[in-house]
Amino acid sequence: MTVLRHIIRFVVAAIVLMITSAIVPGFQIAGFWSALLAAVVIAILGWIIESLMGREISPYGRGIVGFIVSAVVIYLTQFFVPGLRVTVLGALLGALVIGIIDLLVPTKARITSRPEKQ
Repeated sequence: MTVLRHIIRFVVAAIVLMITSAIVPGFQIAGFWSALLAAVVIAILGWIIESLMGREISPYGRGIVGFIVSAVVIYLTQFFVPGLRVTVLGALLGALVIGIIDLLVPTKARITSRPEKQ
């Protein structure tokens, strides 16, 4: 993945976090730069959890375990990012909203190339 794709992915994630903060009570973010830093911290924490415990328990895993891990990652992120304040309920609702938004606006490209017919 190129550097530009990573930058775009983090900007989209920051926008998703800002939308979540506008919708979810108990989930407050100060501005775009705090949201961008939070997106990076969430990605790093998710990578650490995935490398320690496997893909099934990562925030990208499916099911209730992945949902709860996502909420915990969101809650822990507030301790690393100034300008982010999240309650436990806000983290749970935020994980739900982010999951729904991620279904509608995926952060990974799903483009496959097919050979042209002649």
